[in-house]
Amino acid sequence: MENISHPQFGPIDFPLMDTPTMTPLDFHPLRPDQMQARAVEFYAMMRQRHTVRDFSDQAVPRELIETCLLTAGTAPNGANLQPWHFVAVEDPTIKRRMRESAEVEERDFYAHRAPLEWKEALAPLGTDSSKPFLETAPWLIAIFSVNQRELPGGRRQQMYYAKESTGIATGLLITALHHAGLVTLTHTPSPMNFLNEILDRPATEKPFLLLVAGYPAEVAEVPAAATVKKSLHEIATFI
Repeated sequence: MENISHPQFGPIDFPLMDTPTMTPLDFHPLRPDQMQARAVEFYAMMRQRHTVRDFSDQAVPRELIETCLLTAGTAPNGANLQPWHFVAVEDPTIKRRMRESAEVEERDFYAHRAPLEWKEALAPLGTDSSKPFLETAPWLIAIFSVNQRELPGGRRQQMYYAKESTGIATGLLITALHHAGLVTLTHTPSPMNFLNEILDRPATEKPFLLLVAGYPAEVAEVPAAATVKKSLHEIATFI
């Protein structure tokens, strides 16, 4: 065994291994003008993405959700341990339970736990503790960050950079759903432990985010404030 000190988790024992098997990268170079054209086209598409709270109950095929989840599973992650788990919920009974539990936490948050500054930041978006979209939308995708996995013999292995990896996978999932023609909402009731109980997930999985996915309602609107994005010079520095 080789002992290496990890900056986040301390000493880690790695078994000494032969040179890993490698496979050729499937990469097809593009001309610079093609690259820029694709980048501009993709930016234009993503510029149309908005968080939506008014959902239609129109059904979305499970196959479409499955394909988008496969895209999420391609995300870069620590040691290729892929420390995430997605629970896609279509069952109306379970969605109702999820809504009821989420609204309990939301009412307490807005009434007692939300700092004034946070309430002021949310004011232009018009959000409150009522979450009808959790029942209306055809799919709720509960995203869990997996902290440990069980190895043969019962030993548990720590998952490295689980939260960061799950965040990247979530971003890919949101992008894939938008690209496929759906709208989404990222919902983070706090705390979210009720998701483990309702969805029968183990304690080694920590709820990361609840993603609502479907078609927008015909009368769907988005807050004008949410359409304003920072300029390039506000979000990036070139040195």
